[in-house]
Amino acid sequence: LAGVVTLGILNRSNELIALKACGVPLHKIVGPILLAGVAFSLLFLAMSQFVLPKTAAITNRIWNVEVKGRVPLGIYRNGRYYYRGDNGFYSFARPDPHKNVFLHFSYSSWDKNYQLDSLVAAKKAVWRNGTWTLYQGQIQTGQGQGHYATKIFSKRNFGFTKRPADFFVPEYRSLELSLVGLFLNAKHQRSKEEANRAWAEFYGRIAYILLGPPLLLLGLPLLLIVYRRWGRDLSLAIPVSCGLAFFCWGIWATMQSLAKANYLNPLLAATTVHLLIGVTGLYLLLREDT
Repeated sequence: LAGVVTLGILNRSNELIALKACGVPLHKIVGPILLAGVAFSLLFLAMSQFVLPKTAAITNRIWNVEVKGRVPLGIYRNGRYYYRGDNGFYSFARPDPHKNVFLHFSYSSWDKNYQLDSLVAAKKAVWRNGTWTLYQGQIQTGQGQGHYATKIFSKRNFGFTKRPADFFVPEYRSLELSLVGLFLNAKHQRSKEEANRAWAEFYGRIAYILLGPPLLLLGLPLLLIVYRRWGRDLSLAIPVSCGLAFFCWGIWATMQSLAKANYLNPLLAATTVHLLIGVTGLYLLLREDT
C-alpha cells in the first residue's frame, strides 16, 4: 500500500509524466519502490527467525499461565509430545490436537533405582468414554537382572491415570519456533499427515511474509491503469489495492488450509498465489512501460 501511495503521489503531481518525458523508463522509476518492498520483506524474515519466537513464547506464557492459570506440563520436540505423569512418562505424536487419537504412543514407568520397570508401546492409542484403547502394541515388563517379558497385543484397554486434557501444550506453539525450528520440525515428522502439516507451517510462514512484493508488483501498474481509464488514482486505486490484497490473501489462506488437511502439496499451496499475481503484475508493468 505504501508503494502504491508513493507512485500515486508521483502521478498526481505530474512528476511521473516528467520523468517519462525525460526518457526514464517506468521500470527504473518503480525499481526503488520494488527494492524497498523486497528489503522490508527480508527484514520481516529475519524478525521471524530471531525476534518472533521469543516474543511469542513470552506472550503464550503470559496468556496461559498468568491469565488463564494453565501451566504447560508437556513439551514438544521433533514432532513428538513428552509428558511426565505421576507414575511414568508418556510420549506420542498427535496429528490433530482437537481429536483424542495418538500415534506411536508409549508409556514407561521406572523403579526407585531409575531402572525401566515397564514399557507399553503401541502404533495407535485412542481415548474414548474415559478409557485408553491401544492398538498394535506390546508390553515389556521388567523381570530383574536386565531381563524383560514381552507380550504382544492387537487391541487392549489400559487404565492410565492421565487424560488427553492433561497433556496441555500451548495451542499456538508453532509461533514459538523460528524458521529453522519449523524446518527441523518438519524433517523429523514420521507420518505423512504430520509431515504435510509441518511443511505447510514452514512454507506458509515464509510465503505469508513474502506476499508483499508480488502484491506490490501488481498494484503499481494497476494504479496507472485506473488513472488512465477513470482519471482517478489514489481515491480509487487504494480501495482496489486493499480489496485485491484481501482477495489474494483469502485464496492463499484457503490453499493453506487445504494443504494442512492433506488435500494439496504444501509447497504448491504456498507459492501458487505468489506466482500468479507476480507474473500478472510483471506483464502489466511491462505493458505500461511500452
